[in-house]
This record gives sequence, structure tokens and C-alpha cells, in this order.
Amino acid sequence: MVDVNRFKSMQITLASPSKVRSWSYGEVKKPETINYRTLKPEREGLFDEVIFGPTKDWECACGKYKRIRYKGIVCDRCGVEVTRAKVRRERMGHIELKAPVSHIWYFKGIPSRMGLTLDMSPRALEEVIYFAAYVVIDPKDTPLEHKSIMTEREYRERLHEYGAGSFVAKMGAEAIQDLLKQVDLEAEIAVLKEELKTATGQKRVKAVRRLDVLDAFYKSGNKPEWMVLNILPVIPPDLRPMVQLDGGRFAASDLNDLYRRVINRNNRLARLLELNAPGIIVQNEKRMLQEAVDALIDNGRRGRPITGPGSRPLKSLSHMLKGKQGRFRQNLLGKRVDFSGRSVIAVGPTLKMYQCGVPREMAIELFKPFVMREIVARDIVQNVKAAKRLVERGDERIWDILEEVIKEHPVLLNRAPTLHRLGIQAFEPVLIDGKALRLHPLVCEAYNADFDGDQMAIHVPLSEEAQAEARILMLAAEHILNPKDGKPVVTPSQDMVLGNYYLTMEEAGREGEGMVFKDRDEAVMALRNGYVHLHTRVGIATDSLNKPWTEAQQHKILLTTVGKILFNDIMPAELPYLQEPNNANLTDGVPAKYFLEPGQDVKAAIEKLELNVPFKKKNLGNIIAEIFKRFRTTETSAFLDRLKDLGYHHSTLAGLTVGIADIPVVEDKAEIIEESHKRVDQITKQFRRGLITDDERYNAVTAEWRAAREKLEKRLVDNQDPKNPIVMMMDSGARGNISNFSQLAGMRGLMAAPNGRIMELPILSNFREGLSVLEMFFSTHGARKGMTDTALKTADSGYLTRRLVDVAQDVIIREDDCGTDRGLVIRAITDGKEMIEPLEERLTGRYTKKSVKHPETGEVIVGPDTLISEDLAREIVNAGVEEVTIRSVFTCNTRHGVCRHCYGINLATGDAVEVGEAVGTIAAQSIGEPGTQLTMRTFHTGGVASNTDITQGLPRVQEIFEARNPKGEAVITEVKGEVTAIEEDASTRTKKVFVSGATGEGEYVVPYTARMKVEVGDQVSRGAALTEGSIQPKRLLAVRDVLSVETYLLAEVQKVYRSQGVEIGDKHIEVMVRQMIRKVRVMDPGDTDLLMGTLMDITDFTDANKDVLISGGVPATARPVLMGITKASLETNSFLSAASFQETTRVLTDAAIRGKKDHLLGLKENVIIGKIIPAGTGMARYRNLEPQAINEVEIIEEVPVTDGTVDEVQTAEVVEE
Repeated sequence: MVDVNRFKSMQITLASPSKVRSWSYGEVKKPETINYRTLKPEREGLFDEVIFGPTKDWECACGKYKRIRYKGIVCDRCGVEVTRAKVRRERMGHIELKAPVSHIWYFKGIPSRMGLTLDMSPRALEEVIYFAAYVVIDPKDTPLEHKSIMTEREYRERLHEYGAGSFVAKMGAEAIQDLLKQVDLEAEIAVLKEELKTATGQKRVKAVRRLDVLDAFYKSGNKPEWMVLNILPVIPPDLRPMVQLDGGRFAASDLNDLYRRVINRNNRLARLLELNAPGIIVQNEKRMLQEAVDALIDNGRRGRPITGPGSRPLKSLSHMLKGKQGRFRQNLLGKRVDFSGRSVIAVGPTLKMYQCGVPREMAIELFKPFVMREIVARDIVQNVKAAKRLVERGDERIWDILEEVIKEHPVLLNRAPTLHRLGIQAFEPVLIDGKALRLHPLVCEAYNADFDGDQMAIHVPLSEEAQAEARILMLAAEHILNPKDGKPVVTPSQDMVLGNYYLTMEEAGREGEGMVFKDRDEAVMALRNGYVHLHTRVGIATDSLNKPWTEAQQHKILLTTVGKILFNDIMPAELPYLQEPNNANLTDGVPAKYFLEPGQDVKAAIEKLELNVPFKKKNLGNIIAEIFKRFRTTETSAFLDRLKDLGYHHSTLAGLTVGIADIPVVEDKAEIIEESHKRVDQITKQFRRGLITDDERYNAVTAEWRAAREKLEKRLVDNQDPKNPIVMMMDSGARGNISNFSQLAGMRGLMAAPNGRIMELPILSNFREGLSVLEMFFSTHGARKGMTDTALKTADSGYLTRRLVDVAQDVIIREDDCGTDRGLVIRAITDGKEMIEPLEERLTGRYTKKSVKHPETGEVIVGPDTLISEDLAREIVNAGVEEVTIRSVFTCNTRHGVCRHCYGINLATGDAVEVGEAVGTIAAQSIGEPGTQLTMRTFHTGGVASNTDITQGLPRVQEIFEARNPKGEAVITEVKGEVTAIEEDASTRTKKVFVSGATGEGEYVVPYTARMKVEVGDQVSRGAALTEGSIQPKRLLAVRDVLSVETYLLAEVQKVYRSQGVEIGDKHIEVMVRQMIRKVRVMDPGDTDLLMGTLMDITDFTDANKDVLISGGVPATARPVLMGITKASLETNSFLSAASFQETTRVLTDAAIRGKKDHLLGLKENVIIGKIIPAGTGMARYRNLEPQAINEVEIIEEVPVTDGTVDEVQTAEVVEE
């Protein structure tokens, strides 16, 4: 067996008959499987031990040789080799076919490869192969045409006319095989190349496709006649097993049935040929053999599938590979693992960030081998078997051993659906009683977990490397930031927020106001003894608090509350004292108004101060982000634990409860509703008089009820009591929002009907008053639609993520700097007046390409090739800079990936990205994971005249990434210049827009109803939209350059996500868009040996041109192609990756003809063949490093990329550059 980590590439080709024979260990001649009496395999049958190997380890069939000492002996009685039974998984057999049979993939696939090779239509091929027509193979001297088709009757007439033997015509796969043998690839290719110089239209398309297939055969060395089988391989018996069920019956794989049919028909054909049977009978048998082989290879591809019991179609070889249950996705890309378990989760508020609670019974089973090894090592028992018995009996001594074994041994917890990398994190196990896994409350958000019955799976990393990886890269305490936007993902929620909110509240006139304390302990003592309350405003000596005070703030009295003293107690000492919940206090310290000289009147000073609002969820998030920025993960996770404990403690002490009396009543609700009723009556009257249209009436009525609801909401907000528990929960961000509150206390308002249209009758009641029956049924419409939408959206979003991962899985950070000379000019993304993404956010964490100068003074703020931090970005924006040229993934020159400088920081860590990071997968997860939060529906513009509905939400994201023609497409101009006129043409119900410029004139027809974006006299650039709507990216690519299209797609994706309040880093979208537009189509091959019309990578294209230019030839020309992500995944260079994605048979058919070589550069192809993935430490440059003393390793790391530490595959290209 080949060692999987030794080989560099994998090739797939057509198998020649001699190759099939070389694989085979013998011919299968009988359709029998096993003898039903002895249950032994039949000789020469489908399970024969002589061919496929023994069924029992080290034992021949007749039992003459048993035991391993006879290894390798072939028994003289039964002919079976004495070896392991495992060989039955790898030894193949074969069937000698008595008539050639065509391979259905090559004849029936689209496009038909046989048809293209022979220049025959698939229909004609089908007639010949299935014995419905003759084809002329050699016309000799007759006027018949080569490859012409004739019916049985015509054939007889021609024979009669020209005499026997005057020409050769045959039917069946044999005829096709003869024709394929006649094909002269070189000559055909030359003819086609000549033809292409003049051909146009449909002829040209066909010529390009034929040339593609013939060239593939020519270059790969495959012979076209191998598409017709003379010998059929039989796969090893253990891959198509027969199992005995209890009750004596057998369950067998469908393949055995299909093979049996082939063998039966083949044997019958042999007998008929021996007997010299009449031609028509032999033909019929040959056709049946052809159909049997078709069914074996791909059942159901042609005609009705062959069915088994209960009319279930049998699963053929193709079905074993295809789809979610096929070999690729079921067994190669994901496998079931041992040492795993699953259980319900419960909350573990006492755990640390890096811990999880594991039930004892579960842990002893998961860590069994480790415990057993330790038992033997301690000489408690002598051997492993006894140790196993000890563990299974539940001996008292095993628990202490278990405690020791699990120390420092992390476990992985996973919650399905795993939408992003935070769905699997590592924890240190803590043994607990009970049967539920305990989860730290702060990691719930990353998992999207709650404790209403969710289950999670637990896995044990076994090897040293796996444990190290779990500990260093996957520990939950390390995952503070969300990879999609670089914001903290572990913000406290619910009780934790509420507790800290309550703790930091301020009240005027509480007991003990104005007391002054010498230090924290004194304040806590006063609190415990009831002299002050948490919310009491008091003074404390600044010197007693360990904080970074300025000169002016030392030896002063700080005015604060007792709660805030406790709140600041858990903060890192280097952080300023937090008195006001704002960023200024967090970065610059406490404002001066809170400081008094000792001896001044504290009480009077306090009474002058306004009350501060408490710290809300948002403020806590900012504090966490600031602490992370300053101290990184270890300190942050420790702080989060302190914040959690403080929050839980004080939400318990606060004792907040909610009763129906806590929902306030709006006094003048009846009047507000009455006014709206009157206004709606007026609107209806206007409609009845014909003053307004029905649409206008509908819009006015719904607007009126919306206004009424908003008025009630405003009343609620104005009159709310800050100490009301519901208000506190809502205001702190712990639970609920203003809309929930107004449904409880105001009115529920307008509801949507199932079709998405808003119903005119509002629900006037609120939940405190209770709904009437009619109102209740009105509201169920919306609820049911919500549930359905969510279910559909989840599936859609999951499929989108799968396609995104597939297209970008091979994008890895490959080198430090690609040395590109291009950059991307970025400015804030806006949509009309609305700000989508500010410049500051787009700049943070990127490298500059050119230096950034101050627009007024001209001084350089940032030099070229510098990493922009948050503070630098703020400085650039505050200086009034509106656009910056940065390094971008779009302009990166790295092959098969991106370089560190074009990517910038890794959002998940906040540091510059490392070589080996799998940024493609991270990008795909970051875009896919929030997909479920996007809306499903296409918005209707409320009856206002518009040309069509604009697609938004998830469907719009799919539309962009699949490069489909958008709904409500905008008309774009191909001319740069001025809009000279807009004419309306009532007869055709269109408008005409005229644009004239230096390059010529443009006249554009626009639908009458379209909303115009330009007016007469406006200056427009090429590719600018003239009407509202989405631009079709393929059209834009035709008139503008690649970078403009990429920038447009980036902005469009951001618009969708940001409008739903989801933030995603630009770089993730850049990675995806770059994958969509990395191919070019060759228009003119010049002096290169490229084929016209072929799709290829830009890098391969420039390489081909480089060689020609060096030798002074004419370079090829090509134009960029924008592909949707599905198409782009299937066009990848790796056939393994493409085959495991979609259209498995088509991908493999094509790859085999081309003799494709998979260089195993991406992640999927390496997972499939079981190699370590080429990301992180799996990259060749890391795997080839020898462990050395620490200071030497650093030197190795800084070797320039052209040195031998690079992956061999890349060395050649790097040297050239």
C-alpha cells in the first residue's frame, strides 16, 4: 500500500483492457454467490475465495492450512492463498465480455464524449449501440458515406444493390469501437484548428467542443476505443457484501444483483454464439448485455431503472458515489468517530471559561483506554484484559485514576448545526454528578445554544498532536472574537447583564448619601450593615483605589456609588475607574467633575451632579473589546469570569420579578385610537369619492395605524419608571426590546397576511388587556409564516454555506508578501444618503498600498505597506481623508491563495494573519453563518409604482454569488459622457435615454415604469446605472475592468448584510468574489498551444504567455469570466474536490478523459485521500522543518520564500518571479 503522506498528486485516466486484466485476480464465470447449504462461496462465482482471497484470516477454503505460519502458501487442494481476509476488500476480478459494450457515462453523459469524438449525434449513437440501426464503417468503393446510419431494411437493400462484401456496416457497440479505432486524433485536431479560423455561430461552438475532447484524448494518451468495454472489472466482494440476517435470510448489496444479470446474459450470449444461433437472437442478447452493463454502471440513466423487490430501483456503481449518502460525502469527507458521546446540556455557572462539566459515567467510558493504561502501569492488575474488567465493574479505585487522567487532557464540544468554527471548541473536563454535560454560560452565544433541551456531542482528541491543537488553538478561553467581524463573541447576556446593570444604577436620596469612605472594605462593611445601599452616591479616597490616577486626581475624594466601587473591583488595575458608561471614560479616565478636594462638602457636591445611566449590555461589550485590545486572551477570559460571577450574584440580590401589574397602562390609549379611526374614515370617504386610488388608500390607512402605534410607543417611553423590572430588563439589553414592550402595554398594531401583504385591520389590544378571538387568529398568520420561513431559510442558508466553502476551501495564506504593484482604492460604502459601511471600519486591519497624506497639511499620516490599527484608522478619517489605497485580496498575485499583506489581520485573533491560515473556509463560514438571520422575502414597495420588486435578504446574496441575472435589473450605460436627452414613447410604453461622449453615442431603452437615477445634463461613467435596481455583473464586466466588478459585488453583498444589522469583514467577501472571477476564456491562442474557448486560471494563462513572449511569439488573448460559486467549484483544478461537491459522474467522466492530475493543494482533496491538510502546520514549509534550538527556528522562519522551505510545487514559479 502507498503511504498516504508520501505521494504528491493523484491521477485518473481511462482504464485500458490490459490494465483491467492486470488488476484482476481471476475471471468470474458464474452468477452464483454463496452455497446456501454450506454458506461457503461458490467456485468461479461472485464471492470466490480463489479469486478474491480467504473469508477467514490465515485459513484456506478447505481447511488444510490454518494458522499464520502458512502465510503466503497457495493451497494445493482448493487453490486459495493463505492470507488475511482483509484482501477481500482490495482484490478485483473481471468478466470477459463476449461482445463489446459501450460505457454509459461516455455515451450518455452531457455532452456525449463518444458523439463529439466521432462527430455523430447522440441519437444516432443510441440507435447503433442498441441495435436499431447500422453504421457504415468502411464504404470501400460504394457511394455510401462513412459513418452514415441506415435501418435494417436499408441495409438489406444496399447489400442487394452493391453485392455482399462491397462495404462494411455493423451495429452495436462493436461498430462504435471500430469507428473509434479509426479516429486519427492528430489529423482531426489539425482540421478543427483550421476550421476554427473561419467558422462562426453554432458551427464554431461545436468545433470548439469537439476540439476540447479530442485534444483531451491526445494530451492524456487515452485511446478513444477504451470508452467501449471488452472486459468488465468486478469490484472486491467486501465492498458489495452479503450479510446473514437472523432468520437465515440474506441481505446483499444491489451490486451483486446487477453483476449477476451481466454474468447471466454474458454466459447466454456465449452459448448462443457457440450454437451459431440466428443473428436476430444474438443481436437481442447483445442488446440485453449492453443494458445490463448500463444498469450496473449507472442504473436509471437510460430508460426505466432495473428494480429490486418492492419496485425499488437498484443502486448502481454511480449511485455509490453520488449525493449525500454516496462514498464521497458519507465516508470520505466525514467519518463517524469512536471516543465520542452526546448528552443534554445544562448551565454551569461555576465553571471557568476553559472548563466544561462531564458526567462521571460518560468520562470513564470516553477515557477508558487511558484509565486502563494507568491501571496496568500502577500494577493494580497484570494485563489489559483484567484492567478492562476492573473498569467495567466500576471498581472504587478507577475514579481517582480518572481524575488524574483527565487533567490537562482537553475534550471537544460540538453543537449541531456547526455553522462556523466556533461550533466546535475545546474545554478541560471537570467531573460532575448527573447525566448532563455542563456548559459555561458565556460560550452559549458562539454555539447558539440554550438550555431548553439542546444536546451536544463530546469528542476526545487522542494523539499528542491533537491534544496540543485542541489546547493551543481551540480552547474556548482563546475564542473571544468572532472571526466574521472581529468583535467579541462572548458578551454577557440575560442575568449577567441585568446584575451589572442593577449594580451600577444611581439613585438620588438613598440611605447614607454623601458618606465618605477611606477604602473599598469600609464601603462594603457599610453596605453589609445597611448604612448605605448599592445605589447610594458616596465619596471614596482615590488613593485607596488601585487605579492609574493622574497627578491632579491623586489625594482627592471620588464621587461614585457603592455598586460602582464593587463593579470596578473586578476590572484590571491598568484600566481607568469606570464612572460613566461611555467610551471617553473608558479611554481617557473619569471626568474632573467627580473629584473633590478633601474637606469640601461632599453631600452638596453630590446633589448638584446629574444621575448617570447604568452600564448596559452594549457598554459591557465595549469594555470587553478594550480589555481584549490591551491584554489579549488570557486576561480577558479571566475578566469575563469575574464579570459573569458579579452579574449572577447581583441579579440574584436584586430579586427582580415580573408581575402583570408591572406592565404600565397608557392613560389616553382610547383617545389615540379614536383619532386614528376618524382619520381612517376620512381616507375611506376620499376613496369612495374617487379622489384617491385603492393603492393610495391602502398606503394611507396602514401609515395611519403605524403612526398610532408609534405614538403609543412614545408615550410608554416617556412615562416609563426606571425602576420598573420590565423596563430594566429591556433598557439593560438583558431581554426584550421596545417592540415587545409596546406589544405588552401599547397595541400590537398591524399584522402581515401569509402573502406578506400588511393587513389593514390592526390589532388594537395589547397582551395586558388580552386579544379578542378575531385578533388572535389575525396574529397567527404572521406567526405561522415566521415558522415556515425559518425552516426554509435554515436549509437555504446551509446550502449556501456548503457552496461557499467548496469554492474557497483551497484559499490558504501561502506566503508573506506577493509583491503586487496593484492596490484597491476604498471609500465608505453608501447607498444614496444611507451609510452602509464607514471608511474607518473598512480600513482597520488592512495594509496600505500607498502612503496616506493629510488632505490639508500634506503630511504623511501612514506610510506605504503599513498595518492600520483602529487608532490609525480613526486618525485617517478624522483628518478628512475620503479614500485610501490598500492592499487587497482582489489584487493579490499569490498562486492558489493569498499573501499575508494582501489579507491583513486575522479577525479572530486581532493580529496579522499567519502563513497557513485557511482563510477561504473562514470566509465562507463568516458569510454563511449569519445567513439564517437574513430575511427570506422579496420586498414589495408598498404599492408605489416601481419597475419590479427588489430582491433582498438571502435570495439577493444567492443571486450575487451565483452571478445570476438580478430581478429588477438596472439599465447601464456603455458610454462615458453626458445624458443629453430622456424621451418618453407612449406607444411602446418605454423611455429612451441618450448619452453622448468622446467615445460615441449610446441610446438606451428603459421600461416606462422604471425609476430614473439620472437626469438630463448628468455626467455618467461607463457602467453607471441609469435606472434604480441591481446591475447585472456580467454586463458590467463587459464594459468595465475586473476590479470595478469585484468592488461592485463587494458593496452589494455588504448592503444586504448591513441592512439587516449583520457586520461582516470586507476581506471575507473579497476572498469569495476573487474565486468567482479568477478564470479567463481564451479568445485567440496566438502562438501558444492553448485551445480557443477553453476556461483556465489567470495564473496559468499568464504563464503560457510568458513562455511565448520570451521566445518572441504572438501571445494569446483572453477575456475574464465571472462564474457563480457552484460553477466555480466545479471548474476547480482538483477533480476530487469537484466530484465530492456536485455532479459527481460528470466531473469524473471529464477528468478521466483528460487524464487529470490532482496536485492536492486544497483542503477537501487531502481529507478525501486521508492526507494531513495543507493548512496551518500541515503546510510543507512547516512539516519539513526539523525541530531545533529555539533561536535557530526563528532564523529558519525568516528564510525568503525562494528558499527550499517552500512547497516543491511552488518553487519553480517563485524563482521566476
